[in-house]
Amino acid sequence: MFKRLKNFTISVYQNYFEIASCLGATTIILLAILMDNILGLQACPMCVMTRYVFGIIALISFFGFIAKKLFLIDKFLIVLASMAGLAVTGKQIYLQNLSQEEISNLPMGCGMPLETQIEYFGFFGGIANAYKGGPTCAEVNWSFIFNFAEWGFIFFLVFLISSILKIFRV
Repeated sequence: MFKRLKNFTISVYQNYFEIASCLGATTIILLAILMDNILGLQACPMCVMTRYVFGIIALISFFGFIAKKLFLIDKFLIVLASMAGLAVTGKQIYLQNLSQEEISNLPMGCGMPLETQIEYFGFFGGIANAYKGGPTCAEVNWSFIFNFAEWGFIFFLVFLISSILKIFRV
């Protein structure tokens, strides 16, 4: 049983890495949106940025699957996107572990939706302002073993490690 599962996993990793990455990242986005709608949660700007990074990984993986000649380029871009995702989720995990006093001293970087911040401050200004974080980004509204940010961190780490291994053809 475990030998079959191991062989299946190795086969998918070696032959269908790009489409598996695309489906994995898309599934994560869909689950996050579904959880928001079912549980009535509202995603903070850092959560939305995390979803966008997963979307970027899904698009890169999809184009890597279509154009097999992008072998190293798509893996390198997934590594960069995964590192960006690790930075966003790592910052959010840091904010979630602050004391109440430290949270009250945070700037209001998460005070308005990400789209509004981008419209008001421009693309890079909006992203930078949202990355500062704020009290709403420090809230933990849902968890199943881990919260959304911690799950995102784990999945970005998986994408990063698997892409690096794929670059070096391990």
